[in-house]
Amino acid sequence: MRFLPAFVLDALFVLVFAAIGRASHSEDPAGFLLTAWPFLVALVVGHLLALLLPGRPRRPWGMLWGLVVWIVTVAGGMLVRVLSGDTAAVPFIIVAAITLGVFLLGWRGIAALVRRRRPRGAQLE
Repeated sequence: MRFLPAFVLDALFVLVFAAIGRASHSEDPAGFLLTAWPFLVALVVGHLLALLLPGRPRRPWGMLWGLVVWIVTVAGGMLVRVLSGDTAAVPFIIVAAITLGVFLLGWRGIAALVRRRRPRGAQLE
């Protein structure tokens, strides 16, 4: 399961996003799962959709994969929030899109830089 490490890292970043958000509003950070669960559901869908990307090999650490995961996680997370009776105010959508973009695309960008700096024979396939 070469996709599992990328999924786990993405899930950890979604949990960090939720904990930071709750703490910044003086809400109990321990309830971060209440904020995170819609985004975690959407994250699973995002990874499943990214599996459908054409081309081989599929790279869950690649930017295209991350772009699909990010868009689906933000849009799907907001949709699940609203369908479950929660809110999705425009400022929250903006902050979530920016924060999750930095988190979900940021580590992939760093991974791409690291891969480029490796000697040719040492790169992962």
